[in-house]
Amino acid sequence: MRLPQGRLRKSRVVTDPREPLAEVLDRGVTGYAVFEPQDSLLLDADGRGVVTFADGVPVVAYHTGTGRGGPPALADLAVPGPYHVSVFELDAADLAPVHEVDDLRVPPGMPAERLAGDPALADSTRRSAPAQRPTAPAADGAGDHGAVEAFLEDEEKIAAIREQAREEAKQRAAEWKLNDT
Repeated sequence: MRLPQGRLRKSRVVTDPREPLAEVLDRGVTGYAVFEPQDSLLLDADGRGVVTFADGVPVVAYHTGTGRGGPPALADLAVPGPYHVSVFELDAADLAPVHEVDDLRVPPGMPAERLAGDPALADSTRRSAPAQRPTAPAADGAGDHGAVEAFLEDEEKIAAIREQAREEAKQRAAEWKLNDT
């Protein structure tokens, strides 16, 4: 997916992707956000997520590491934070060609649900979406199941989450002095 360089609006590290998603919605930004997860920041892993917006409402998602778009791209990006997030403004006309690619489109509330785990933000986003935009995955559920299946098939991502959970458990055990006998 190719996008023209937008005007940088904000760039920062966040622990929760809810913050930039809510801010983009509140300000009605038309443009895109680049989400670079901690794996990319710390381990030089490939892959950034790009989510485009029209008047603050998500339209398209793409993952540069896997080359997947739409709901599967959100599954690829749904990893524990922190994230480095850069938000760019871009004219709607510059985004139009990308927004017309059905394989890249996501329902308006899906980024808030999948990345931030925030049903209230997802509902607000769906209410802000234009009437002609579908607000849920396809009626057959293919979009929803496809993202879950894509995530579950990514053994590397699951292994990384398990390893991170082990490290956090060890750290907490040490903090709580559970290892001392």
